[in-house]
Formats: sequence, C-alpha cells, structure tokens
Amino acid sequence: MIKALLYHPDTNQIEQGDEKLIDRWRTDSSAILWVDLENVQLEQEQALLEGFELHPLAIQDAVRSRHPPKIEVFSDHLFVLLRGLDADYSGIEFGVIQLALFAGERFFITRHTRRSTSTNWLISQVLIDPSMFKEGPKSLVVHLANRLVRRYVEILLAFEPRLDEIEQEIFDRPEDSLLFELTRHKGRLREIRRIASYHLSISSELVSDPSIVGAELSHEVIDVLEQVERTVSLAELYYETAKDLTDGYIALSTHRLNRVMQILTVITVIFVPLTFIAGIYGMNFENMPELRTSTGYFFVLGFMTTVGIVLLALFRRKGWV
Repeated sequence: MIKALLYHPDTNQIEQGDEKLIDRWRTDSSAILWVDLENVQLEQEQALLEGFELHPLAIQDAVRSRHPPKIEVFSDHLFVLLRGLDADYSGIEFGVIQLALFAGERFFITRHTRRSTSTNWLISQVLIDPSMFKEGPKSLVVHLANRLVRRYVEILLAFEPRLDEIEQEIFDRPEDSLLFELTRHKGRLREIRRIASYHLSISSELVSDPSIVGAELSHEVIDVLEQVERTVSLAELYYETAKDLTDGYIALSTHRLNRVMQILTVITVIFVPLTFIAGIYGMNFENMPELRTSTGYFFVLGFMTTVGIVLLALFRRKGWV
C-alpha cells in the first residue's frame, strides 16, 4: 500500500492520495511530499525509491528483511534505519518491524513491511497540524523517531508491576511456570537493550552534529537521546531484577530441596540402627539365648524405641527437625 501526503506551504493545506501525487509534487517546486510505503512489491518499491535519486546502498539496506539500525548522511538526503515495535504487540511480548526513513529537501519517505503505529500516529498529527511540514522533512524524521523510542519506554514502565508480582508469587506459591516466564522476559529485555543500543548510537550522532537535521531541532533531538538512554537504563535495570528473581527462585527451590533431603536423612539415620537390631534378631540361628528369654521381645522393642527417641531428640536439639 502506498500513501502520499502533499503539503502546499502557501495555503498550509495537505492533499491525501497515492503515488499519483508524486507527479504533482515534481511540478510544484514549493510543495513537500511524504510517501509511506507499506508492504509494497519489491520491484515497484525499488523503482519508486530510485525515482527520488536515493543512494543505491541506502535503498539496498532499506529493503533488506533485517538490518541493524543506522544513520547515513548523503549530499542531498538523509537515511535513517530504525527498529520499531510491531503494531500488534502485547506488553513485553512484542514483535519488531524495520522502519526506513529518507528525508530530502522536499520529500520524506517511510518504508516498512507491516503496519507501523508510530508512522500512522505521525500522519494523524500532521493532518491535524499541517504546519509541522514547515519545519522540513528532517523534522518529521525526528518526530517519528521520538514517538518510536517512547513506545519502548512505555512497555518497560508497564512491565515493571509484573516483576513485583512475580517476586511476591515466588515467596507465596513458587511454581516452575514463574521460572519459564522470567527466562522469557530476560530474552525480551536483552532484545530491547540491543535495539536501544543501536538507537543510542543514532541519536548520539544527531546530537553531536546538529547540522544533520538542523540546529533548530536540537531540543527535539536531545529529547530523543534522553528517551533512548532511559530505555537502555530501564532495560538493564529490569534485566538485572529478572536475573535476581531467577537466582532467588533457584535458591529457594534449592533450600526447599535441602529441607526435604534433610528430613529424609534424619528418618534414614533413625531407622538404620533399628534396622540393624531387627536384622540381628531376625536371623534364624538356633543358638540365640535372647530368643528363649521371656522378656526379650519387650526389651529389644524398648531398646529400639529408646534409640529412636534419643536420635530424634539429638536432631531436634541441633535444629534439624
């Protein structure tokens, strides 16, 4: 699907349409064009991108199914590759999409294979306030990047209460499902941290070189950097928390297992001498004087009971039972 927005600065109006607006944009030297490509056939997509005289290597990176986020500055346009959240994400269980941005003097191109919530959000914003185009296409790059990185912060903040719940459940009703959940969450947090590290490199470059998007956007770029840094810090914090909870669960499980083994050991130690005595008097030898004693049975039984009580008292004194 190809969507296009054509902004006319003289009237501050936006036309909505498809690729047909590209020809009208070429004939209007003052208009600014935004083309959004979503799940477009590769041949059509490449032909359209080449029509804007974009760098071939940038086009190659943009259409790849998977490529690390990056930023490249060319003589007549800016190329930014971001990794955004899938529109159908559910909390920490999210998917990602690759979002390619091209910004020239009078055009802005966004490319993604699946629906992009951040892109749709920005489209709705510019339709409400067309004057956002007056800042130039590169300002749209910054606004879109800001919205994209904020979504990572949002899911991390929404995830924090679940960690508190897991911590309480570990003490109240520990189950193996909690360990599986923590392991899955750690994988997701590692992924967020890895993605944020790429975005941190991009935003740091924009801050260090204000000429890339213009000095007038320095505050917005700094805000992007701050959001990315917050994403990194929260992902690292929650990862360490999940790791500590995992270690705590394993420690508690080990402790419970040790308690069970301790009780079994106590039972075994108590019954070893009793089994030994029973084994001796269970032998079928004729020359066993105790067998002919009228009180022998009661004496041996009493002796075995005494041994058991003494051992049990000894273990209780040591705090083993």
